[in-house]
Amino acid sequence: MVEVLIVIAVLLLVVAILLPQLLRPRMQRARGERISCMNSLKQVGLAFRIWQGDNNDKFPMNVSVTNGGTMELVEGGTAWRHFQVMSNELNTPKFLLCPADVDSNRRRATCWTCALNERYEQIPFLGNTNTSYFVGVDAVGTNPTMFLAGDRNLAVKNVALPPGLHSLGTNEMVGWTKELHVNQGNILMADASVQQFSPASLQKAFENTGVATNRLAIP
Repeated sequence: MVEVLIVIAVLLLVVAILLPQLLRPRMQRARGERISCMNSLKQVGLAFRIWQGDNNDKFPMNVSVTNGGTMELVEGGTAWRHFQVMSNELNTPKFLLCPADVDSNRRRATCWTCALNERYEQIPFLGNTNTSYFVGVDAVGTNPTMFLAGDRNLAVKNVALPPGLHSLGTNEMVGWTKELHVNQGNILMADASVQQFSPASLQKAFENTGVATNRLAIP
């Protein structure tokens, strides 16, 4: 019995020594993916700002379709449309898919209007499955605390928000799912800054967006 206990103790010691080393690469990869996601959202924020500057300081969601915006498309809840109209500003749709997004139904688009050709890795941007980011459809540049875009893995009362348009009051219990960044997430604010939020800090930021209802188009 003593020998068995000694063996168990030695094994536990070995595990305690090796486990952090085994987990380190995974943690570093997750951190790298989140930083890459933040950089992508910064590019999205820049595109929104450029588009805004060319359209009387309004985001696409506040401009009529006839004038190149997406106002009439908001109620449809299709997040990808708001990115599509900024194709000139975004240059490429590649970074609209977070590197941590491993959903098998989602694909990284490589071009905006090209014909699908998997042989040459040409994948057009055609829908919500080509993006990982939601859009705050009521965001305005004059209210920097509003959510303009962010990671799609939002949850209310620990239930993931499905694709579509959601109207959420500031008293909602919002948080993150384990998908993408494991109960963490990135948000692009209306002033084009990108912030990392834990569930607690997300809840606080959501309560201080300055509006009673936040409408988010989830892809």
